[in-house]
Amino acid sequence: MKNWYYIVLVIFMVSCKSKAVFVENKPVTAHVVADTNEVTSTKVIQNHYNNKSDFSTLYIRSSAKYRDEKQSQSVSAEIKIKKDEKILVSVRFLGITMAKALITPKGVQYYEKINGTYFEGDYQALTQWLGTDLDFNKIQNLLIGQPIDDLTKESFTMLLLDKSYQLKTNDNKTEKSFWFDGDHFLLKKQEIVQAEKERTFEVNYPNFQDFTTAVLPSNLLIQAVQEKGKTEISIDYNSVTFNEELSFPYSVPEGYERIFIN
Repeated sequence: MKNWYYIVLVIFMVSCKSKAVFVENKPVTAHVVADTNEVTSTKVIQNHYNNKSDFSTLYIRSSAKYRDEKQSQSVSAEIKIKKDEKILVSVRFLGITMAKALITPKGVQYYEKINGTYFEGDYQALTQWLGTDLDFNKIQNLLIGQPIDDLTKESFTMLLLDKSYQLKTNDNKTEKSFWFDGDHFLLKKQEIVQAEKERTFEVNYPNFQDFTTAVLPSNLLIQAVQEKGKTEISIDYNSVTFNEELSFPYSVPEGYERIFIN
């Protein structure tokens, strides 16, 4: 992957108006099962999805750090989400917009300023690079602290580890694992491992915040490991606004050259 902007962009990538800023840790309402011996994987999944996630739009101001074996970079980013329809990410360095991406169910578009290039395409290139299938819903879920897959459609083996629940698939080629805290059933980590191809994709959610309309992560750490090396992206959500009317302006500046990612 020659251009780190692509990675940062794509992976960052109600009737009442609700605004909130990450200032203090507000307790999350728990969905507790009294006897842990009776907890099943189905119960863990059910309790997780019972956590609030009711919003129409989401506006996130964040700071992000990208690092691989050759370089590191810190940027700020605006993330706008119109639920289930589109995501717009604007990456800035020293206040200057350096790159922008528009993510929809149909595909991904982005441009970056340094090289004057832009990309338009589906999710195939990103899927090949990460070693796991990705689409719009999975990217949206990743950003809001949800499992990238619909857990109600798979079967899992469950382990109780250090006051958290691990759900693990039984597929030998692609192993998926999801960790939930034992009190609130919030997603703490999700991991996809393809041992034969020496690929690992992992997202950690150290902290969450409880808002009127949703429970969201306050930060996340993405790690992708494969033969050519390791990539890390950490994102801190500095402020969040819910259910406001948002604009999603995107147009490629004149004179930019289209590129194709193999």
